[in-house]
Amino acid sequence: MTSSAHLSSPPLVEFRNVSVVRDGHRLLDAVSLTIREGEHIAILGPNGAGKSSLIRAITREYYPSSPGGDVTFRFRGQNRWDAFDLRSHIGLVSGDLQQTFTRSISGREVVLSGFFSSIGLFLSHEVTDAMEQKTDEILEFLEVAHLADRPMTEISSGEARRLLIGRALVHDPGTLVLDEPTNSLDLHALHTFRKTLRKIAQSGTGIILVTHNLPDIIPEISRVVLMRDGAVRMDGEKAEVLTDGAVGDLFRVPVRVREEDGYYYATGY
Repeated sequence: MTSSAHLSSPPLVEFRNVSVVRDGHRLLDAVSLTIREGEHIAILGPNGAGKSSLIRAITREYYPSSPGGDVTFRFRGQNRWDAFDLRSHIGLVSGDLQQTFTRSISGREVVLSGFFSSIGLFLSHEVTDAMEQKTDEILEFLEVAHLADRPMTEISSGEARRLLIGRALVHDPGTLVLDEPTNSLDLHALHTFRKTLRKIAQSGTGIILVTHNLPDIIPEISRVVLMRDGAVRMDGEKAEVLTDGAVGDLFRVPVRVREEDGYYYATGY
């Protein structure tokens, strides 16, 4: 739930009529969306819906194609923001990031590298006792301390994903953004990952989950945004959005949506 303190502060992200065009392709089409700090939200849609493009707009990789006029593009009330502002408030975990870590870097080094926004550590990096202590705390919190000395090339995708989450948490961001986080995970890894995500959400860190899988939406997420063709199609409370009609229309297949223990599943397609 969003606290009253968060409601009184500027939104984490505020987009109105934001469009992004890259190489002649419209990736976002007049998107209007407000996300508050500490909020747990899922952005659901099929592949190519514009979900990852939306995250790249938030992280300033993509800019509005026609800023100005009736377009609002703000981060914490500011029209301009830099990487330092982002790291202080948003931790990002993506499949692209995981690909860059497919090398012989230890689990501990992966987490420590988050302090420097680097891929591993270099001689120029001065690792302080405070950084070491924070890393120990994160490894214990995420239950991956046993991976501290294991190279990334020798662990599973699920284990690597949790280490990258640890890397994203070193600056104590108020919000963790996960872009299609369960790709390539088997059932055991999925179970462990979702348990980890619930623990993070319950600790007070906001979750922005980008996915095309309904069961990825953990019970702590109360709001769901549906995206297709670069546009927001629906935005509201989870139970009101995750219906047979809305989900079936989103993915263009007939489905039956059911809820079980706080998780939602689609069948019948």
